[in-house]
Amino acid sequence: LEQVVWVGSMGGTQSDNFLNTIGDGKILLWKRKAEKYLMDSGVKFTIVHPGGLLNEKEGERELVVDVDDKILEGEQRSVPRGDVADVVVGCLGEEAAYDLAFDLASKKPEDGKGGAEVT
Repeated sequence: LEQVVWVGSMGGTQSDNFLNTIGDGKILLWKRKAEKYLMDSGVKFTIVHPGGLLNEKEGERELVVDVDDKILEGEQRSVPRGDVADVVVGCLGEEAAYDLAFDLASKKPEDGKGGAEVT
């Protein structure tokens, strides 16, 4: 095993995030515990925290990357599912992505430059 690419969720730094109220609660807490276990395992990892998933065409929005849920402070907190998949595949075997966790969202097509450029 060379690398694990894990897709989690944004909102893990927010104990009051609505995802923690669904079902038995604390969904994000358990997701972050799994991520911590992965990080401590010694296996090379990449963790992607996408925002809300959109059923829209990939490659048409400018992608935004940040950490620690800072993206949730803005208005653009979502990303097309296909763009998440493209980012995940792009991280595979990419040494620059090893031992890295980041948040991912996208700008609205009219706000971005178009195309899946990462800022």
